[in-house]
Amino acid sequence: MSITLVGKILIVEDSPSELELMSRYLQESGYDVIKAAGAKEAIEKALLEKPDLIVTDVVMPGMSGFELCRSLKKHPITEKLPIVICSSKNQEIDRLWAMKQGADAYITKPYTRENLLRTIKSVVI
Repeated sequence: MSITLVGKILIVEDSPSELELMSRYLQESGYDVIKAAGAKEAIEKALLEKPDLIVTDVVMPGMSGFELCRSLKKHPITEKLPIVICSSKNQEIDRLWAMKQGADAYITKPYTRENLLRTIKSVVI
């Protein structure tokens, strides 16, 4: 009997090309993908569709990925949801700040398919 710990992933990314690339990587690996172009939309989809994990960008209009992470970790429905920050911000302070906001992992762009999948698997085992 095989058990999949993560099946549905919400991707929050304001760059259409980045959103499509990440979606393709995850769908080809057997995940169901939900897409959100911004943090406000992501909160609605997280509450409605109950994903198993969220991957979010940091720099987005309106609300940053850090703010999104903080908001989701404060909500009783999403507080236990693993969150992976995926950002072009590659300074150690950015990684530390993400963890302080409640992120479970941090990956920098550009990433490989293998790097993305390894990071996702690291937070759900």
